[in-house]
Amino acid sequence: MIYPVILSGGVGSRLWPTSRALYPKQLLPLVSERAMLLETVLRVAGVSDCAAPIIVSNDDQRFIIAQQMHDAELASLAHILEPEGRNTAPAAAAAAGFVQTRDPQGILLILPADHHIGNVEAFRRAVGEGARLAQEGKLVTFGIVPSAPETGYGYIKRGAALDDGPGHAVARFIEKPDRATAEAYLAEGGYDWNSGIFMFRADCLLEEMRAHCPEIAARAGEAVVKASHDLDFLRLDAAAFAACPSDSIDYAVMERTAKAAVIPVDMGWSDIGSWSALWEIGAKDDKGNVTIGDVVAEETRNSYIRAEAGLVATLGVENLVIVETGDVLLVASRDRVQDVKKVVARIAGAGRSEHSAHRRVHRPWGYYESLDAGERHQVKHLMVHPGAALSLQMHHQRAEHWVVVKGRAQVTVGDKVSILEENQSVYIPVETKHRLENPGSEPLSIIEVQSGAYLGEDDIVRFDDVYGRDVNKPAAE
Repeated sequence: MIYPVILSGGVGSRLWPTSRALYPKQLLPLVSERAMLLETVLRVAGVSDCAAPIIVSNDDQRFIIAQQMHDAELASLAHILEPEGRNTAPAAAAAAGFVQTRDPQGILLILPADHHIGNVEAFRRAVGEGARLAQEGKLVTFGIVPSAPETGYGYIKRGAALDDGPGHAVARFIEKPDRATAEAYLAEGGYDWNSGIFMFRADCLLEEMRAHCPEIAARAGEAVVKASHDLDFLRLDAAAFAACPSDSIDYAVMERTAKAAVIPVDMGWSDIGSWSALWEIGAKDDKGNVTIGDVVAEETRNSYIRAEAGLVATLGVENLVIVETGDVLLVASRDRVQDVKKVVARIAGAGRSEHSAHRRVHRPWGYYESLDAGERHQVKHLMVHPGAALSLQMHHQRAEHWVVVKGRAQVTVGDKVSILEENQSVYIPVETKHRLENPGSEPLSIIEVQSGAYLGEDDIVRFDDVYGRDVNKPAAE
């Protein structure tokens, strides 16, 4: 049996401002109408002898991913929560430990959640070939047949062809080269881009880890043994997992093992590592522009223009990336977008929030977005999923006024519980326990008007929470 393991731990800072730390690129519909993580799940659904996926993510993303999977009517075999990011080797080791308890010789297919693959059938054929090699004890990686002297990817040099299939032994892994070196690789042949996609039996991976990175194997294994169930999630033991050295599968295992094999494949792959990558794979108009959203492009060439919240108009420009998200506008030369992370670092260093959160902030119960803010007031739109509920809470420094604009709300204020219909409202005084619930089958929309001396998200004390979040201490809702 093949067990897809979808790694969803990255922050995608080079795709800022659409991708942000609390809502990164793998959760966004950048290439199609579906989030990239969902595209990855659907891609493996057509692979024969394949289990439901194992998703590995951080704590902040767990409810967003669960909601996306639910809305798409997709199920996971497990959703493993990392207490902190420790790179791909500990994540793979934890997944292998989980699979080994069910199927000791089960085959792991390690997949980043944020890759695009244009030729899905070629991908599935390659997975079938990789499964056969993995069953024989090989640690398999997939090399992407290069189409250009790309300097943003690592390379794999093919060794001798294997006797019974399309694969090769791995001669060596190579760090990202300069352009002259990359051009030499293409001229010589026998080199592939390193896709970061791997296949191996769970027992074989753990055996090689015990030989080459024993501390990762031991600590990740301990984190699985001591893991706890939290609603539908498997929460790895925090102390054990934090003790794992941070390392990638490439460095920790693949570059050291004698069992590495590479299968070259041409499947329209991209790691969507920058805005220029989206321009390259996007549908272009006759001027070479890729436009998303409400865009008017006049005398504009070879540009990527994305409007998410309003109209973007351009005149007399070329080779630009323009991304508008409502709260941020990015304008960059298309050949400089690899450096967007420098802008993100500067924003974070200035103590601003735009590097990590959008105007719309997702929560287990739905989301909220700020509509207006000023001295002693803030206005928000809240959307509550059917059957969902905010925590029972209170605020020390602000009062709130809720107006139902769509749906039906059950509201607790102090000891009173009432039902509000559309256009009805309720007032919540300072330091009054309250809760908002959606008892209906349709999304609930609320306009919330806050007033008070302090309106920060940390002015929340929870008393009860259906999502298992901490109570009796200040915390953002």
